[in-house]
Amino acid sequence: QVQLVESGGGLVQAGGSLRLSCAASGRTFSPYVMGWFRQAPGKERNFVAAITRCSETTYYADSVKGRFTISRDNAKNTVFLQMNSLKPEDTALYYCAASTAHRAIVPRTDWYDSWGQGTQVTVSS
Repeated sequence: QVQLVESGGGLVQAGGSLRLSCAASGRTFSPYVMGWFRQAPGKERNFVAAITRCSETTYYADSVKGRFTISRDNAKNTVFLQMNSLKPEDTALYYCAASTAHRAIVPRTDWYDSWGQGTQVTVSS
C-alpha cells in the first residue's frame, strides 16, 4: 500500500557521516510509524531507529544511540536518518520501513507493513 524509496547510501571512512532519506507514497496520510532497519550479509535484519507520525517519540537501537538521529517531514512524506561517527560495524544494507497499522514503536520487522528496496552503507576502517 505504501511505497518507500531510500537514497543516500554510499562508501565512507570510519568517523564520517551519511544522511539517508526515504520517500513514501501511495497513501493519503503519513504512516503512523516510520523507521530504519539494517542487514549485513549473512545476518538478520535488525532495528536501527523509528519515529512516530508527529515526531513526538523516537527510539534507537543501543548500538546507534548518540550517533544516529531520525527525523521526518510529513509535508514531504519523507523520513531521514542522519548517521554520524560511523563505524565499520555499521556496514549494512539499510531498509526504510513504515507501519500503517500501529501507532507505537516496536523494534520488530513484523511491526512494519511496508519496506523499501534498501540502500547500501559501507564504512571503511
